Amino acid sequence: MKKVPQRRNKLAGKGKEKASEAKKKYDSEYHSTPERKKYRAELNQANRTNPSPKGHDKSHTKDGRLVNEKAKTNRARNKPGRSKK
Repeated sequence: MKKVPQRRNKLAGKGKEKASEAKKKYDSEYHSTPERKKYRAELNQANRTNPSPKGHDKSHTKDGRLVNEKAKTNRARNKPGRSKK
């Protein structure tokens, strides 16, 4: 059997630059909206008044409150294949 040498795809990663610029533009516009600014201000205020202990995040409850929860549990929720411990 004849061996074929491995070749790197010369086009790999070339189209990412335009997409990254477009995403940056979209993100900057999205995060500068009044709703996003208000949302960030609320989260910052919650963290100032009731700081999270080490290893904890702020978690949104179903009724809209913010509570301290282990980061591992908070980030694993609703992600298939992740531990919910």
